[in-house]
Amino acid sequence: MRWFSREKRKEIWDEEIQWPIGDIEAAHKIREICRSALDSAEKTGGFAGAPDGGKKDNKKNKYERERYERAARAAMAIAIKISDDLLRDSSVRQIVTLCLTAKDLKTARILFRAIQAVSIREDVLNEHPILRQ
Repeated sequence: MRWFSREKRKEIWDEEIQWPIGDIEAAHKIREICRSALDSAEKTGGFAGAPDGGKKDNKKNKYERERYERAARAAMAIAIKISDDLLRDSSVRQIVTLCLTAKDLKTARILFRAIQAVSIREDVLNEHPILRQ
């Protein structure tokens, strides 16, 4: 029973990856990471918009923020190793969406500039016009 053992839950981005994996498997892994971390990104984004600036319930805020950041870092590390340009751009798009959900504009803008495919860049801009600035 997890209730009594007090051991931390193993997250998908904490699992060891047996390299080499193919580009498609890497893209699937990034998608899984982004989906798993979406709840923490939403909570982190909600904390940023709170009237107190996210200072209330500080332990919970810190946990959610760290969880989101670990997931984003793991996804970025995997995306760097994808050799297919379109697949990498598509994966980076998912990470950008994760960052924007957490209201992490700095990271999202940096990642957005890494997207080379014009069609994917336009889709991201249409979905997230804040990146136009």
